[in-house]
Amino acid sequence: MSSRTALSERYQVQLSTVYEVCRVLGASLDIARTFRVALNTLASQLGLQRAMVVMPAEDGGNLLRIHSWIGLDRDQAARGHWRSGEGVIGRVYASGMAAVVPDVQDSPEFLDRTGAFGARGDRPLAFIVVPMKTDRATVGVLAAQREMDDGARLTDDQRLLTMVATLLAQSAALHLAVAEEHSRLLQETTRLQKALAREPRGRLALDNVVGESRAMQQVFTEVHQAAPSRATVLLRGESGTGKEAIARAIHFLSPRKDAAFVKVNCAALTESLLESELFGHERGAFTGAVGERKGRFELAHGGTLFLDEIGDVSPGFQAKLLRVLQEREFERVGGNKPIKVDVRLICATNRDLEKMVQRGEYRADLYYRINVVSIFLPPLRERRSDIPPLVTHFIERFNKENRRNLKVTPEAMKVLTACYWPGNVRELENCIERTATMVQGDLIRDLAFPCRNNRCLTQTLHFLDKADAVAASAAGHGFNGHALPPTNGHAAPAPEASWAAPAPPPAPPLADGAHDEIVHDGVTRIGPTQQLPPPVSRLAGPAPDGERERLIWAMEQCGWVQAKAARLLRITPRQLGYALQKHRIEVRKL
Repeated sequence: MSSRTALSERYQVQLSTVYEVCRVLGASLDIARTFRVALNTLASQLGLQRAMVVMPAEDGGNLLRIHSWIGLDRDQAARGHWRSGEGVIGRVYASGMAAVVPDVQDSPEFLDRTGAFGARGDRPLAFIVVPMKTDRATVGVLAAQREMDDGARLTDDQRLLTMVATLLAQSAALHLAVAEEHSRLLQETTRLQKALAREPRGRLALDNVVGESRAMQQVFTEVHQAAPSRATVLLRGESGTGKEAIARAIHFLSPRKDAAFVKVNCAALTESLLESELFGHERGAFTGAVGERKGRFELAHGGTLFLDEIGDVSPGFQAKLLRVLQEREFERVGGNKPIKVDVRLICATNRDLEKMVQRGEYRADLYYRINVVSIFLPPLRERRSDIPPLVTHFIERFNKENRRNLKVTPEAMKVLTACYWPGNVRELENCIERTATMVQGDLIRDLAFPCRNNRCLTQTLHFLDKADAVAASAAGHGFNGHALPPTNGHAAPAPEASWAAPAPPPAPPLADGAHDEIVHDGVTRIGPTQQLPPPVSRLAGPAPDGERERLIWAMEQCGWVQAKAARLLRITPRQLGYALQKHRIEVRKL
């Protein structure tokens, strides 16, 4: 009965030992640590004095070295090395068969290279060596030593050590596979980085932003670089270039993408309303403040606040805004409690802030606060290669929303590509939607656009806004038949402005209501005729220089017939009628 109880206890110890070793090896892929903990578990459970794991050296060959050990010091472990087939350890590794030495003192094959496993006094020391095998090969050996006493059972020890060695071998094989895969991935990453360094960078893209031109790819690159940081971004560019879309892209590419994106148009509100909108107000702060209200800064806490038209804020509010940017805290209107916020600021403007600072219209310290990272958005006329994909995007969206199947003919696409687009992407979107709504059938042809029938609002506005278009046209300035446009209510830029291109060569007189279609530098320019260019007259008398005088001269030359005078001046009768009305020239009846 006692022997059966002892056998049951021994099996219980073996089962517990295997479980603990499995738990240790499954906790980590760091075999240097897990093997050492596993050997400690074996020693404590089975009463082993010394144990070690011997594996092939990292430099290859058939040399075996101690990988992990217990009961040895570092010098003894450093001396432990065998060749495959040498001694008990080498023979077990080479053959894959376990070996048990009941007494190391009586075994001539036993080589005590470490100096730790030799005989100690009169007590015999057994040496048990089992291979660490996987399905493919032997990856090492597990060796242990114990004192022989009356209760020692070497067969049971060998069986248990064989199970543990199998677990150690599987862990070593897994570690080797992970290390090889990690090395392969590092090599692949290095190879790809070198390839990317040699090859030109691929096209970048932003959600809801269309841009394939070189200028927009540069903008996308700057957005990807600036988005992960906390730096304030200032978006510069003309109205309608998509500054709000770029601001959204920066937000959703930043670590704050899960927080709020709050936008405010600073030009749409007065100073008092803008202060309440941004900072909030307390109850009773002013008439109508019936309750406490959070401002946009508080609503954007942890996220991004987009301040559009930042160049239009008043000088008084600029000082209040500067304090918030410096201290990252503010007080609500009517309150005295400071509120701290964590907000990433993105500003946008179409104004020339540098000139405003020079004129004293904008605070220099606020300018330096918001102008940390500047991103310039090019106008649509400087990235004409983006017009076809933009048109495709707007047409697809229109078809989806209105359940239509519209397509744009190549001739119509040529009209859109050659247009000046002073309103940029916003104007292009408006033109596409208006034309798609009014067109009959499923094809948008070139004659479907208002500009082909002298009904283009942009043409009319440009004609009326530019009083000195004659001088600009005579000097060879303007673009695509349009007069140089005004910017933000100011006078048009100087002729040497970067976006002003040379005018096309003179065209012959056109018929009534006709439209220019001029080939210049290999590009067909289609658009309204220039405003009162120097006429090519076959009649006697030189043309005067002034615009009013030139109008009167042309009308007199043509007997006050407006259609003939328009052909002489190379403009449409509609444009001539606007010019006569603008200069208050009474048409004589002959």
